[in-house]
Amino acid sequence: MRIEEEIKLDYSDVLFRPKRSTLKSRKDVNLLRTYKFKYSKNEWSGVPVMAANMDGVGELSVAEKLNEFQMITCLTKQHDVKKIKQNKNIKKMHSNIALSVGIKKEDFEILDKVLKEFSFFKFICIDVANGYSEHFTSFVKSVRDKYPTKTIIAGNVVTADMAQELVLSGADIIKVGIGPGSVCTTRIQTGVGYPQLSAVIECADAAHGLGAHIIADGGCTCPGDVSKGFGGGADFVMLGGMLAGHDEGKGKIVKIMDQNLLNFMDQVLILQTKNIMVVCQITEAAKVKKLELSTEEK
Repeated sequence: MRIEEEIKLDYSDVLFRPKRSTLKSRKDVNLLRTYKFKYSKNEWSGVPVMAANMDGVGELSVAEKLNEFQMITCLTKQHDVKKIKQNKNIKKMHSNIALSVGIKKEDFEILDKVLKEFSFFKFICIDVANGYSEHFTSFVKSVRDKYPTKTIIAGNVVTADMAQELVLSGADIIKVGIGPGSVCTTRIQTGVGYPQLSAVIECADAAHGLGAHIIADGGCTCPGDVSKGFGGGADFVMLGGMLAGHDEGKGKIVKIMDQNLLNFMDQVLILQTKNIMVVCQITEAAKVKKLELSTEEK
């Protein structure tokens, strides 16, 4: 084992130093951006904040709402032809939707069926928790070969070398972040991860040098963290927990002491209010005791 001595930073480790500005208010900041992507040559304009492809967030009902604000939603991998057909507004918001796919053969088959039925989708998100495998890289190449005009998002990675490899394999956008998400268990289960701000800074430099873009995925607990992600060089910032627990995401609601909390995959409970988000880990002890909680489906 080799210990890296260089300091690596998370969002919570830094603050912006104030500078003189011509803006009268933070409300005057223009959030709209226009990007042209390296391989697909597609152009996209909107607010570069994305909804993560996690349960209760990467849903069509969330996509409808965020489309009103020109934001992209990465759908969960469970969205097949049947599920997408149920939404009557899909053509109106297709430009702000990314189809998510894993790297298994059956995942690719589902993606192929969806794109044959709905060829107008422009974004494909190839998503694994840890993108450091030869199989992942070769899968990205195969998707690029089959869909040369689609904008491909690939991740997750956290270092410059892998960001470059994915770009050279055909990815237009690199998804950056291993373990910082509020409900991500990668660091707990495997011990693998990297402080998010440093990952964003390093991967942004690598991807931009090759004409590609990056998404800072995970680790945001407040609007200030989103700003730090952009400050670190991210072209997009992806939010999961900050968009969870709302009516549009549906899901199982647990009632504790008159508070409604979202039960995410029996791993965490998420309390979302106007000003704060609280994430509570569900321990193994709690599962064993089978706590009597009243639940209802939203």
